[in-house]
Amino acid sequence: MPWDLHPALTEERLSACARLLARGRTDAVAMADPWAGDDAWSVGCRAYSFSRNRLRQAAEGGRYRWLGVLDHTHHFVFLIDGVPVRFFRGDAEEPSKRTLRQQGSEAQQLALALGDAVGADGLMCRLAVETGEGGEVTRVVFLALRGEEGQMECFWPVPLGNEDLFGVGGRNAGTGLPPPLAAALPRRGG
Repeated sequence: MPWDLHPALTEERLSACARLLARGRTDAVAMADPWAGDDAWSVGCRAYSFSRNRLRQAAEGGRYRWLGVLDHTHHFVFLIDGVPVRFFRGDAEEPSKRTLRQQGSEAQQLALALGDAVGADGLMCRLAVETGEGGEVTRVVFLALRGEEGQMECFWPVPLGNEDLFGVGGRNAGTGLPPPLAAALPRRGG
């Protein structure tokens, strides 16, 4: 279990982070406009940015005292009570080579958090955000992986409810409205 790796990695904290990631992606998917040219790539970029921003705002706003940010760049690394974690969209059972890259600051911070440079060697913590065909979040999985081959040391699906995954009642959820009456009126001169 994650808390066996480090006591800071509790179910409550991992669930809070997973909810922030899911809501960021849900907002990005809801804002997608295929008519304007949005495709899977642009929605994916927006989802990454929105999710990263959700975590950053929660950390900087003091919403969760245990949440911090180690690296604000596009190699975004956040901290759960000092433990560095990164997130990616993809299959939790088959992390990509890119997912298995570790930032130098991330490795140093993990050695500090664990208090054991040998035990931290090559270890990385990830949250895998798995999605369906429409880009919606289907589940979030905490992973502890080691080395360039990504040896799985922990695989823990984060418990999330449907409201977390599908954004029920979220900012972009609204009731459907009929088209405006003016659209049904004939045009002048036409």
